[in-house]
Amino acid sequence: MSAVIETSKLSKAYGKSRGIKDIDLMVEEGEVFGFLGPNGAGKTTTIRTLLGFMRPTGGAAEIFGLDTKRESVRIRANAGNLPGEFALEDKMTGEGLLKLFARLRGVGDMTYAHDLAERLGAEMKRPMRKLSRGNKQKIGLVQAMFHKPPLLILDEPTGGLDPLVQEEFLKIVGEVKEEGRTVFFSSHVLSEVERVCDRVGIIRGGELVDVEPTGQLIDKSFRHVKLTFEKAVDPRPFRTLEGIEDFHADGDELSFTLHSEPDRMVKLAGEHKLVSMEYERPSLEEIFLTYYGKTNGKEER
Repeated sequence: MSAVIETSKLSKAYGKSRGIKDIDLMVEEGEVFGFLGPNGAGKTTTIRTLLGFMRPTGGAAEIFGLDTKRESVRIRANAGNLPGEFALEDKMTGEGLLKLFARLRGVGDMTYAHDLAERLGAEMKRPMRKLSRGNKQKIGLVQAMFHKPPLLILDEPTGGLDPLVQEEFLKIVGEVKEEGRTVFFSSHVLSEVERVCDRVGIIRGGELVDVEPTGQLIDKSFRHVKLTFEKAVDPRPFRTLEGIEDFHADGDELSFTLHSEPDRMVKLAGEHKLVSMEYERPSLEEIFLTYYGKTNGKEER
Protein backbone atom coordinates (compact mmCIF):
# COMPACT_ATOMS: atom_id res chain seq x y z
CA MET A 1 0.00 0.00 0.00
CA SER A 2 1.07 3.58 -0.62
CA ALA A 3 0.82 6.46 1.81
CA VAL A 4 -2.11 8.82 1.23
CA ILE A 5 -1.16 11.16 4.09
CA GLU A 6 2.43 11.59 5.25
CA THR A 7 3.82 14.21 7.59
CA SER A 8 7.31 14.94 8.90
CA LYS A 9 7.73 17.10 12.03
CA LEU A 10 4.57 19.00 11.08
CA SER A 11 4.12 21.95 13.42
CA LYS A 12 1.81 24.92 13.79
CA ALA A 13 2.47 27.51 16.48
CA TYR A 14 0.15 30.29 17.65
CA GLY A 15 2.68 32.36 19.54
CA LYS A 16 2.41 31.37 23.18
CA SER A 17 -0.77 29.39 22.58
CA ARG A 18 -0.71 25.64 22.05
CA GLY A 19 -0.76 24.36 18.47
CA ILE A 20 0.76 21.14 17.14
CA LYS A 21 4.38 20.10 17.35
CA ASP A 22 6.49 17.63 15.35
CA ILE A 23 3.63 15.44 14.08
CA ASP A 24 5.07 12.39 12.28
CA LEU A 25 2.21 10.47 10.71
CA MET A 26 1.55 8.09 7.84
CA VAL A 27 -1.94 7.01 6.72
CA GLU A 28 -2.01 4.26 4.13
CA GLU A 29 -4.34 3.87 1.19
CA GLY A 30 -7.54 2.02 2.04
CA GLU A 31 -7.35 2.30 5.81
CA VAL A 32 -9.62 3.98 8.31
CA PHE A 33 -7.50 6.04 10.66
CA GLY A 34 -8.89 7.43 13.91
CA PHE A 35 -7.36 10.61 15.28
CA LEU A 36 -8.17 10.82 18.98
CA GLY A 37 -8.00 13.59 21.50
CA PRO A 38 -10.26 15.79 23.62
CA ASN A 39 -11.22 19.29 22.59
CA GLY A 40 -8.14 21.49 22.39
CA ALA A 41 -5.67 18.64 21.86
CA GLY A 42 -4.79 19.72 18.31
CA LYS A 43 -7.04 17.57 16.11
CA THR A 44 -8.64 20.42 14.16
CA THR A 45 -5.36 22.32 13.82
CA THR A 46 -3.76 19.21 12.31
CA ILE A 47 -6.61 18.76 9.82
CA ARG A 48 -6.69 22.41 8.78
CA THR A 49 -2.93 22.39 8.28
CA LEU A 50 -3.10 19.20 6.22
CA LEU A 51 -5.73 20.71 3.93
CA GLY A 52 -3.82 23.95 3.43
CA PHE A 53 -6.25 26.17 5.32
CA MET A 54 -3.39 26.96 7.71
CA ARG A 55 0.28 27.39 6.89
CA PRO A 56 2.58 25.20 9.00
CA THR A 57 5.30 26.92 10.98
CA GLY A 58 7.55 23.89 10.71
CA GLY A 59 7.88 20.50 9.06
CA ALA A 60 6.12 19.24 5.95
CA ALA A 61 3.13 17.20 4.83
CA GLU A 62 2.03 15.45 1.67
CA ILE A 63 -1.36 14.10 0.56
CA PHE A 64 -1.46 11.92 -2.57
CA GLY A 65 2.25 12.76 -2.84
CA LEU A 66 1.38 16.45 -3.23
CA ASP A 67 2.85 19.12 -0.97
CA THR A 68 0.10 20.55 1.23
CA LYS A 69 1.52 24.09 1.05
CA ARG A 70 2.07 24.36 -2.70
CA GLU A 71 -0.65 22.06 -4.05
CA SER A 72 -3.51 22.37 -1.57
CA VAL A 73 -6.08 23.17 -4.28
CA ARG A 74 -5.33 19.92 -6.14
CA ILE A 75 -5.49 18.03 -2.84
CA ARG A 76 -8.88 19.45 -1.90
CA ALA A 77 -10.21 18.64 -5.37
CA ASN A 78 -9.61 14.96 -4.62
CA ALA A 79 -10.71 14.89 -0.99
CA GLY A 80 -13.97 15.12 0.87
CA ASN A 81 -13.85 17.35 3.92
CA LEU A 82 -16.23 17.86 6.83
CA PRO A 83 -14.95 20.67 9.09
CA GLY A 84 -15.61 20.54 12.80
CA GLU A 85 -17.41 23.87 12.47
CA PHE A 86 -18.90 25.00 9.19
CA ALA A 87 -21.32 27.63 7.94
CA LEU A 88 -23.93 27.04 5.25
CA GLU A 89 -25.88 29.61 3.22
CA ASP A 90 -28.95 30.35 5.37
CA LYS A 91 -31.42 30.65 2.49
CA MET A 92 -30.18 27.65 0.55
CA THR A 93 -31.70 24.19 0.96
CA GLY A 94 -29.66 21.03 1.30
CA GLU A 95 -30.70 20.04 -2.21
CA GLY A 96 -29.59 23.39 -3.59
CA LEU A 97 -26.28 23.16 -1.78
CA LEU A 98 -25.54 19.71 -3.20
CA LYS A 99 -26.41 20.84 -6.71
CA LEU A 100 -23.98 23.72 -6.30
CA PHE A 101 -21.19 21.42 -5.10
CA ALA A 102 -21.98 18.95 -7.89
CA ARG A 103 -21.46 21.69 -10.50
CA LEU A 104 -18.22 22.78 -8.85
CA ARG A 105 -16.91 19.22 -8.72
CA GLY A 106 -18.20 18.20 -12.14
CA VAL A 107 -20.48 15.49 -10.76
CA GLY A 108 -23.43 14.70 -13.05
CA ASP A 109 -24.89 11.61 -11.40
CA MET A 110 -26.50 12.45 -8.05
CA THR A 111 -27.70 8.92 -7.28
CA TYR A 112 -25.16 8.36 -4.52
CA ALA A 113 -25.86 11.79 -3.02
CA HIS A 114 -29.58 11.01 -2.79
CA ASP A 115 -28.83 7.58 -1.33
CA LEU A 116 -26.63 9.11 1.38
CA ALA A 117 -29.24 11.74 2.18
CA GLU A 118 -31.92 9.08 2.56
CA ARG A 119 -29.78 6.81 4.71
CA LEU A 120 -28.78 9.64 7.04
CA GLY A 121 -32.27 11.11 7.13
CA ALA A 122 -31.06 14.49 5.86
CA GLU A 123 -33.73 17.18 5.42
CA MET A 124 -33.01 18.39 1.90
CA LYS A 125 -36.01 20.66 1.20
CA ARG A 126 -35.85 23.16 4.06
CA PRO A 127 -33.60 26.26 4.20
CA MET A 128 -30.49 25.87 6.31
CA ARG A 129 -31.58 28.52 8.78
CA LYS A 130 -34.51 26.30 9.82
CA LEU A 131 -32.44 23.19 10.45
CA SER A 132 -31.16 21.88 13.76
CA ARG A 133 -27.46 21.29 14.32
CA GLY A 134 -27.93 17.57 13.77
CA ASN A 135 -29.68 18.11 10.42
CA LYS A 136 -26.97 20.51 9.28
CA GLN A 137 -24.39 17.91 10.24
CA LYS A 138 -26.14 15.32 8.05
CA ILE A 139 -25.97 17.65 5.04
CA GLY A 140 -22.33 18.37 5.84
CA LEU A 141 -21.62 14.65 5.75
CA VAL A 142 -23.43 14.20 2.44
CA GLN A 143 -21.48 17.04 0.78
CA ALA A 144 -18.21 15.53 2.00
CA MET A 145 -18.97 12.05 0.65
CA PHE A 146 -21.31 12.36 -2.34
CA HIS A 147 -18.58 12.56 -5.02
CA LYS A 148 -16.85 9.39 -3.74
CA PRO A 149 -13.42 10.96 -3.21
CA PRO A 150 -10.40 8.71 -2.66
CA LEU A 151 -9.84 10.41 0.72
CA LEU A 152 -12.32 11.52 3.36
CA ILE A 153 -11.11 13.87 6.09
CA LEU A 154 -13.81 14.29 8.71
CA ASP A 155 -13.53 16.39 11.87
CA GLU A 156 -15.85 15.06 14.63
CA PRO A 157 -18.30 13.66 12.04
CA THR A 158 -20.92 12.33 14.47
CA GLY A 159 -21.34 15.53 16.46
CA GLY A 160 -25.05 16.33 16.88
CA LEU A 161 -26.24 13.04 15.37
CA ASP A 162 -28.64 10.74 17.18
CA PRO A 163 -27.51 7.15 17.89
CA LEU A 164 -29.34 5.58 14.93
CA VAL A 165 -27.78 8.02 12.47
CA GLN A 166 -24.37 7.48 14.06
CA GLU A 167 -24.83 3.75 13.46
CA GLU A 168 -25.69 4.36 9.79
CA PHE A 169 -22.68 6.62 9.37
CA LEU A 170 -20.37 3.90 10.71
CA LYS A 171 -21.86 1.46 8.19
CA ILE A 172 -21.10 3.95 5.41
CA VAL A 173 -17.50 4.28 6.62
CA GLY A 174 -17.20 0.49 6.44
CA GLU A 175 -18.45 0.56 2.85
CA VAL A 176 -15.96 3.27 1.92
CA LYS A 177 -13.16 1.08 3.29
CA GLU A 178 -14.42 -1.92 1.31
CA GLU A 179 -14.15 0.21 -1.84
CA GLY A 180 -10.47 0.81 -1.10
CA ARG A 181 -10.86 4.46 -0.23
CA THR A 182 -9.18 6.11 2.76
CA VAL A 183 -10.83 7.72 5.78
CA PHE A 184 -9.12 9.99 8.31
CA PHE A 185 -11.42 11.21 11.03
CA SER A 186 -10.94 12.92 14.34
CA SER A 187 -13.06 12.05 17.30
CA HIS A 188 -13.38 11.99 21.05
CA VAL A 189 -16.14 9.34 20.82
CA LEU A 190 -13.91 6.37 21.42
CA SER A 191 -16.41 3.55 21.01
CA GLU A 192 -17.03 4.45 17.36
CA VAL A 193 -13.31 4.61 16.65
CA GLU A 194 -12.83 1.19 18.23
CA ARG A 195 -15.46 -0.25 15.91
CA VAL A 196 -14.32 1.01 12.52
CA CYS A 197 -10.68 2.09 12.65
CA ASP A 198 -7.70 0.03 11.55
CA ARG A 199 -5.29 2.23 13.45
CA VAL A 200 -5.54 4.94 16.06
CA GLY A 201 -3.40 8.00 16.68
CA ILE A 202 -3.62 9.71 20.06
CA ILE A 203 -2.80 13.41 20.23
CA ARG A 204 -2.15 15.09 23.54
CA GLY A 205 -1.23 18.73 24.07
CA GLY A 206 -0.47 19.13 20.37
CA GLU A 207 1.89 16.14 20.25
CA LEU A 208 1.24 12.70 18.77
CA VAL A 209 1.88 10.38 21.71
CA ASP A 210 1.03 7.01 20.16
CA VAL A 211 -0.04 5.33 16.93
CA GLU A 212 -1.19 1.72 17.14
CA PRO A 213 -3.42 -0.79 15.38
CA THR A 214 -6.68 -0.49 17.29
CA GLY A 215 -6.67 -4.08 18.53
CA GLN A 216 -3.01 -3.96 19.52
CA LEU A 217 -3.52 -0.80 21.52
CA ILE A 218 -6.10 -2.65 23.57
CA ASP A 219 -4.28 -5.98 23.73
CA LYS A 220 -1.10 -4.55 25.20
CA SER A 221 -2.96 -2.75 27.97
CA PHE A 222 -4.42 -3.79 31.31
CA ARG A 223 -7.20 -6.28 32.02
CA HIS A 224 -10.17 -6.34 34.37
CA VAL A 225 -10.12 -9.62 36.28
CA LYS A 226 -12.79 -11.28 38.43
CA LEU A 227 -12.04 -14.60 40.15
CA THR A 228 -14.74 -16.68 41.81
CA PHE A 229 -13.65 -19.55 44.04
CA GLU A 230 -15.56 -22.44 45.60
CA LYS A 231 -15.02 -20.84 49.00
CA ALA A 232 -13.36 -17.76 50.43
CA VAL A 233 -9.58 -17.54 50.01
CA ASP A 234 -6.89 -15.43 51.66
CA PRO A 235 -6.80 -12.27 49.47
CA ARG A 236 -3.38 -11.08 50.65
CA PRO A 237 -1.19 -13.05 48.16
CA PHE A 238 -3.33 -11.73 45.29
CA ARG A 239 -3.25 -8.17 46.58
CA THR A 240 0.57 -8.15 46.59
CA LEU A 241 0.97 -9.42 43.00
CA GLU A 242 2.87 -7.11 40.65
CA GLY A 243 0.65 -4.78 38.63
CA ILE A 244 -2.48 -5.08 40.78
CA GLU A 245 -4.75 -2.05 41.21
CA ASP A 246 -8.33 -1.46 42.38
CA PHE A 247 -8.34 -4.68 44.39
CA HIS A 248 -11.62 -5.79 46.01
CA ALA A 249 -12.29 -8.95 48.03
CA ASP A 250 -15.83 -10.08 48.77
CA GLY A 251 -16.02 -13.57 50.26
CA ASP A 252 -15.32 -16.06 47.50
CA GLU A 253 -14.87 -13.32 44.86
CA LEU A 254 -11.79 -11.25 44.05
CA SER A 255 -11.78 -8.45 41.49
CA PHE A 256 -8.93 -6.20 40.38
CA THR A 257 -7.19 -4.52 37.47
CA LEU A 258 -4.07 -6.31 36.24
CA HIS A 259 -1.28 -4.31 34.58
CA SER A 260 1.16 -7.20 34.17
CA GLU A 261 1.33 -10.62 32.53
CA PRO A 262 -1.29 -13.05 33.92
CA ASP A 263 1.07 -16.01 34.53
CA ARG A 264 1.65 -15.51 38.29
CA MET A 265 -1.97 -14.61 38.91
CA VAL A 266 -3.22 -17.74 37.11
CA LYS A 267 -0.79 -20.01 38.98
CA LEU A 268 -1.80 -18.51 42.31
CA ALA A 269 -5.50 -18.94 41.49
CA GLY A 270 -4.78 -22.56 40.51
CA GLU A 271 -3.81 -23.33 44.09
CA HIS A 272 -7.49 -23.06 44.99
CA LYS A 273 -10.76 -24.47 43.63
CA LEU A 274 -11.53 -21.88 40.94
CA VAL A 275 -15.18 -21.78 39.82
CA SER A 276 -14.90 -19.05 37.17
CA MET A 277 -12.54 -16.39 35.85
CA GLU A 278 -13.50 -13.24 33.93
CA TYR A 279 -10.62 -11.64 32.05
CA GLU A 280 -11.84 -8.60 30.15
CA ARG A 281 -10.11 -6.17 27.83
CA PRO A 282 -10.57 -2.51 28.73
CA SER A 283 -12.54 -0.28 26.44
CA LEU A 284 -10.62 2.07 24.19
CA GLU A 285 -12.01 4.89 26.33
CA GLU A 286 -10.32 3.51 29.44
CA ILE A 287 -7.03 3.16 27.57
CA PHE A 288 -7.37 6.67 26.22
CA LEU A 289 -7.83 8.07 29.71
CA THR A 290 -4.50 6.60 30.77
CA TYR A 291 -2.84 9.03 28.36
CA TYR A 292 -4.56 12.00 29.95
CA GLY A 293 -4.96 11.07 33.61
CA LYS A 294 -1.36 11.50 34.65
CA THR A 295 1.68 13.50 33.62
CA ASN A 296 5.06 12.38 34.98
CA GLY A 297 3.32 10.56 37.79
CA LYS A 298 1.21 13.56 38.82
CA GLU A 299 -2.47 14.03 38.26
CA GLU A 300 -3.16 16.35 35.34
CA ARG A 301 -5.34 19.38 35.94
